[in-house]
Amino acid sequence: MTRNGETRTRILDAAERLFAERGFDATPTGAIADLAGVPKGLLFYYFPTKADLLRSLVGERLEFDPIDTSGLIAHGDPARSLLNVTRRLRDLQAQSAVRRVIVWREHRTHPEVRERLHEYRAQLQAVVERVLSASILHPITALRVRTAAAAWVAIITTPALPGPLADDAPDDTEATRPADTADLPALADLISAGLREPAG
Repeated sequence: MTRNGETRTRILDAAERLFAERGFDATPTGAIADLAGVPKGLLFYYFPTKADLLRSLVGERLEFDPIDTSGLIAHGDPARSLLNVTRRLRDLQAQSAVRRVIVWREHRTHPEVRERLHEYRAQLQAVVERVLSASILHPITALRVRTAAAAWVAIITTPALPGPLADDAPDDTEATRPADTADLPALADLISAGLREPAG
């Protein structure tokens, strides 16, 4: 990576950390420059506005890397397959404050983040469709699989309403957690019920 590339990455890293901790609006560009160890003017050289910084951060770091779905497929068990995809997604979210916190907090007030989240959900739905299709052992229409995948993506990517948390929950969990993990097996069974082979 070139020196310029390293500087830009440091700025993005600092913005990711501070936007996750404080939120976009509460984070001054000076704090980002300080954490990145660069002059404020250099930050503006790479990102003319704070909105440009957010746009670049979400655009580059919400990218859905190719996932090897073979290990997620439970042949004959679509519910288990849905849970496997969800576990993999949560692993990816744990590695990225953009996926875990920032996009969910900022999509309400920043159209560019909302648009990128829409694209991310579409990519995730394509993965869920592939896994579901491979896990179902009887003929089924693509529409039923697509509908089930869309329902599942809505479940696992919609933040839950705020409520009491465990004492050891991370600070950012309340604002960003999707459906309660304890509910997911029952929800996976419910979604999978619509994919069963018709009787007779």
